[in-house]
Amino acid sequence: MSKVIVVTGAANSIGRSTCRELALAGHRVYVSTRDANGQNAHGFEATGAETDKPGIDVRTLAFDVGSEASVNAAIETIVAENDRLDVIVHNARQVVYGPTEAFTPEQLAELYDINVLSAQRLNRAALPQLRKQGQGLLIWITSSCARGGAVPFLGSYASSKAAMDALALGYAGELARWGIETSIFVPSALGPGHYVRSGRPTDTIRAEEYADGPTANLSEIALSGVAQLSQKDRTPQDVGRAIADVVDMPFGQRPLRVHFGPDDDGAAAVDATANRARTELLRRIGLEDILAPTVIT
Repeated sequence: MSKVIVVTGAANSIGRSTCRELALAGHRVYVSTRDANGQNAHGFEATGAETDKPGIDVRTLAFDVGSEASVNAAIETIVAENDRLDVIVHNARQVVYGPTEAFTPEQLAELYDINVLSAQRLNRAALPQLRKQGQGLLIWITSSCARGGAVPFLGSYASSKAAMDALALGYAGELARWGIETSIFVPSALGPGHYVRSGRPTDTIRAEEYADGPTANLSEIALSGVAQLSQKDRTPQDVGRAIADVVDMPFGQRPLRVHFGPDDDGAAAVDATANRARTELLRRIGLEDILAPTVIT
């Protein structure tokens, strides 16, 4: 059955691939980017070009995930047009790289606003409709750096993804009895090119101290190592295709987590241990039922 889906962060590589694969699978996809007319315009236009084919239903509804009013208006429009909303794909993100100390509190606040609070705004706008329906799916795109080995200079970005991961797990348990499923997708380390082009600390004096001190070669070693790992990563197309496959799975059979790429940083192993601990805790406190979504009749 065709589903109505919202995808944020459609301008990045995983977002474009996800929109394309979902549309090719026959779903109606509402594409969102944070800034369709600014720095993300090229990626936003590319998404439309790739899916501009007969029978492909991709609808561009640009809204600012940083604005509660904008998000609320977008969800109201989608529900008014379809009388339902089935899937939310949380993919909006900003990547930053540099000494954690050199990022100002204001920068971290902006990073968390994009990588974490944007998902909260969208959930608050969309979940009343999904709970009313008694069925829905939240897909979260996190990163192996949130749970795996800590790579130097990725502390700020990894912390935002760890916060997103914790938020997703919290929602998973709280929404299960409402018939709403959760799937967390965990791509492995990004290629070094992503970090080279990413945001940098605004406190350049602190950053230079790290570049000139005993950590002078830290970045070079880290990026070289990440490059060796990323050669084995799956492509964004693989991630998008896997997301489409999960969307098409029957209710109650969707996995809580899907890892991509080799487990070089140990994220999959850590998640497996954490999931066993979560499962055991919920059973011990009498909440075993929220480990799986409830069928609402």
